[in-house]
This record gives sequence, C-alpha cells and structure tokens, in this order.
Amino acid sequence: MKTVFHVPELHPFAKYVAILARGKTRSRALTQEEAADAMQMILSDQARPEQIGAFLMLLRLREETSEETAGFAQGSRATIDVPENAPDVDVDWSSYAGKRIQLPWFILSALALASAGYKVFMHGTDGHTPGRVYTRSTLETLGVPVSKNLEDAALHLGQNNFAYAPIEAFCPKLQELIQLRPIFGLRSPVHSFSRMLNPFSAPVMMQGIFHRGFMDIHAGAAILLNQPHSAVFRGDGGEIERRPNKPTVVWETKGQEEPVVSEWPAILSEPHQPADQEMDVGRLVDVWAGDRADEYGEAAVVGTLAITLKTMQKAATPEDAQVLAQQIWNDRNKSRLLTAA
Repeated sequence: MKTVFHVPELHPFAKYVAILARGKTRSRALTQEEAADAMQMILSDQARPEQIGAFLMLLRLREETSEETAGFAQGSRATIDVPENAPDVDVDWSSYAGKRIQLPWFILSALALASAGYKVFMHGTDGHTPGRVYTRSTLETLGVPVSKNLEDAALHLGQNNFAYAPIEAFCPKLQELIQLRPIFGLRSPVHSFSRMLNPFSAPVMMQGIFHRGFMDIHAGAAILLNQPHSAVFRGDGGEIERRPNKPTVVWETKGQEEPVVSEWPAILSEPHQPADQEMDVGRLVDVWAGDRADEYGEAAVVGTLAITLKTMQKAATPEDAQVLAQQIWNDRNKSRLLTAA
C-alpha cells in the first residue's frame, strides 16, 4: 500500500512573501498593483500574522520603492469608507512622527490655514515611540476636538475648516501594524505610506519625513497616485514643519509631472536652536494669542505655512509665499484657535 502524503495548499498571501524573499538574484520589488492587492489582503484579514511580520520586515530590510509605497496607499484607500456628505478638503496633512526636541509648531500653521478659510484634514497616530509629544494629545490640551470617525471629521471640517482624526478612526488595522514597532524594534513601511492615505482626496497633500533618502520615494509615489499637488520635505522630527534655522529642500509634484526640487533658505540667522527642555504645549496657545513672543516658533509656523501655500499654488515663488504666510499669521483670530466657518 502506498503512503499518501497530503500537501497543504499554498496560502494566497504566500506569493507576496515569496516575491520579496527568493534570494539575492530572484527576489524583486512588488509592482504597484501587487502592493495594492497585498495591502488590501492584510487589511481585510486575509493574511496570517506570521506572514505579515515577514512581509513588513523583508520590505524594511530592502526599503520600499515608489511603486510599493503608492500601491500600499492605494490598497489602504480601497478599504476606507468616506462619508458621502464630506466637504471638499483643500489640504491633507499627515502627522505620524511626533516631536521630541521642539514643540509641534506645525499645528499652528494648519490652524492658521483653516482660519484663512481653507479646509485642512489632519490624520496621524501616537504612542509608538516613547518620549515624544504627539498631535492628538496636543490638540486635546488645546481644546481642539479629535474626530471619532470620518463622519465626525466631516462635521468638524464643516464647522471649523479643520479636523484631526487618528488613523484608528478610519483604518484601525493600520494602527495595529504601526503599534508593532516595539515588537519589531524597527519602523515598518506602514509609517511611510500612511502619510499618503489622503482619505478625503484633497488636491494638496503635504508630507514631512525624517530621512532624506525617502524624499524621492514619496515624490515618486505621489506621481504614481496622480496626486494633483504634493510637497515632501525633511521636516523637524519627521513632521510637516520647516526648520527655520536651516535651508529646506522641497520636492514638489503636480500630477504626473516630474518633481521640482527647490531649496528654501533659512529664515533665522542663528543656525542652532537649543532643545526645548519643557515641551509645554500651553505655549502654543500663548503664542497664538500674542501673549508671548517666540522667534523660533513663529518662524517655524510662518515658514511651514509658506511651503504649504506655494504647494497650493497660492503663491508663485517662495518669497511671495513667505509674504502671504506672514499676512495670514498676522490676520489670525487671536481670541480663538478655531474660527467657525
């Protein structure tokens, strides 16, 4: 009698692990379509935990391509339910890094933009790296509401031109993957492509990163996603925040056109800014209200706002954008952080 051995059927997600792990000569990067399908499978619980861990760390070892980044964002977007009554959003603003050395001045940039009549949707996560000040806790301290879901965000956008939603409010599985960082001991590609989710399909997408080597990847992904307008630069701590005492290199894209790379000059003459030992987010309110002066902080706010306005096509040159940004900052309603629309 012959012994019959049962050969287990290959798991559907195994092919994507195999593509990345076939060795130095046979492994390759995923195509955009493969990356989109793989991420949809992960987010719809069609991949096993051990497959997900292997998949993410193989990508981390090689570093993701523009095609993979675009595909992951595309696959994630396909799982997000956007309310039909959502207002048109002008700017998508991601916040996934947290601040460690300086206060999150970029929050005032976004609120100033909202006070000028533009709708800004901010999304992000928190708690994955100890010792950082995150956007959610900062907004809660400032009294700015945090959206529970995208319907809630749509309501806040209609009321105040600004909304913040943590990623778990509209894509909880991605939040679970981000929280694996202390398990892996390393960041995964999720930290990168989450910045490009843009759930409300805003025509302008702003991105801040920490590592210079990722600017071309993010710019390339924006082109593959046919994002109408996008800017990526090395922001303070990895957030969308211009460092006013350093020149800032910005990669700007428009649809499927090639990136335009420009260097924005330093705003302040002093090249070094001491670390903020207190990180008291209450100072943001004082500076907004004009009760306290902070040369570095205000320069960061206006400088970040200038890059955003240039990306929005509201100014033709960095110089014009800086003038317009200063005007918007000067004209803010100092008596309240949110101005009802």
